[in-house]
Amino acid sequence: MNTKELVKQRIISLCTERQTNINDLSNSAGIPPTTIYSIMGSKSKNPGIVTIKYICDALGISLFEFFDTEEFRSKKQEMK
Repeated sequence: MNTKELVKQRIISLCTERQTNINDLSNSAGIPPTTIYSIMGSKSKNPGIVTIKYICDALGISLFEFFDTEEFRSKKQEMK
């Protein structure tokens, strides 16, 4: 699984844990729903760290907590 897919799965997991949806998350984060939907789909190939920070703020977690999962820890470096 690539990093973009891990980010997508992490957002889904956090929304499920907090019983929220993408529209509510986007409102809380102050970003357009299309931005999050782009991350969830194939339009956004490289979600920006600032966008992820806004999402983290809306979810009440730090960037460290967002990326502190076994999946991210075991992810091998991606080279182009």
